[in-house]
Amino acid sequence: MSWHNIVTVYLKELKDSLRDRRTLMSTIIIPTLVIPLLTFGIGKVMSVVMSRAREEIPTVAIIGGADSPGVVAELRKTPKLKIVPLPADWKLAISEKRLRVAVELPERFEAGLKAGSAPEVQVYNYSGELKSDFAARAVERFLTDLRERTVAERLAERGLPKTMAVPFEFRRENVAPPEKVGGNLFGGLVPYLIIILCFSGAMYPAMDLTAGEKERGTMETLLCSPVARVDIVLGKFLMVLTGSLSAMFFMLVSMGLTAAIGGTLMTSTGVTRIGAAAGTATKAAAASVLPTIDPLGLVGVLAMVLPVAVMFAAAAFTVALFAKSYKEAQSYLAPLMIIVIMPAVIGMLPGIDLNARLALVPLLNLSLVCREMLSGVWHWNYIALIFGSSCLYAAVALALAVRMFKREDVIFRA
Repeated sequence: MSWHNIVTVYLKELKDSLRDRRTLMSTIIIPTLVIPLLTFGIGKVMSVVMSRAREEIPTVAIIGGADSPGVVAELRKTPKLKIVPLPADWKLAISEKRLRVAVELPERFEAGLKAGSAPEVQVYNYSGELKSDFAARAVERFLTDLRERTVAERLAERGLPKTMAVPFEFRRENVAPPEKVGGNLFGGLVPYLIIILCFSGAMYPAMDLTAGEKERGTMETLLCSPVARVDIVLGKFLMVLTGSLSAMFFMLVSMGLTAAIGGTLMTSTGVTRIGAAAGTATKAAAASVLPTIDPLGLVGVLAMVLPVAVMFAAAAFTVALFAKSYKEAQSYLAPLMIIVIMPAVIGMLPGIDLNARLALVPLLNLSLVCREMLSGVWHWNYIALIFGSSCLYAAVALALAVRMFKREDVIFRA
């Protein structure tokens, strides 16, 4: 093995890859743009959709209520509800989004309130449909206010204070530091994105350096050169690894810049709103409630991803080596994306905690340990076990890539 030959092959492949638009898209452009698009693009769209849904005055139909004119009149006066006639098939109307909510008042509802009974009101909505859910909440707020007023009136009639119905108040306060909150919120998403981009960053260079060269007829020329097969495969492998690591690097840079810009915008917006309401809020106070990610956690994630990137590069190179054309290589590698994504998705599920058994499962262990590190929690025994097992898997994948490249029946498969 000659490092001079390996570096020569690597620099040659690097120069060719920098001329390939597909490689540049997968390793630089997409990783750089994906985080800002997810944060600002999709976030903006969701904000607009949510704002429009909240601003819409929902249509509400009343079932019954003929013997409760007072309650019906209050419902009609509610500015955030539009009372419409009850359709013949109101359930179908809700399902087809022509009607947002139907509220059923039981018989003698108003009289029951005065008599002290507890009649039940039924609210019908389209569960999971955003505007119908907002409408249901608006109706429930009206009913909650009606219930509280009724309780207050009954207590006042008996000369009792309102605290008889509400003997105490309670509130919830977060005591976890911002980095733990941020790690818990984004700790599953960050390794998920890293895993996807690491694989996609390795996939296109691997296809171009194997199946692509077979199609262009340059593979034979390279094999005829006075360079050992192991030097050639390691030079090509380093180029694939560069693509994988580049995708991860640009994504992390993009993530850092997006977090900095987004945090500044959120802080300034929070100060403006809080200051307008209370007049005493400060920028530091507003910033303290924003979730952050432990910077050391990002360094730890980078270190843990290195052997996984090696494994991805070697695996993508080996699989693409079997293909006779670029298109065939795509058909081989594209399904692997599902296999890569599934462990990362499982790692995002709540209730799955890192343990010694899961620390040996490839990709799932990375997703779980990255979530912990981004929260500022360092399980050194698991970290060592995961890093060691990932290095072992990477070594096996690289050894397999070298072995397959030495086989003539794989390179020149008919």
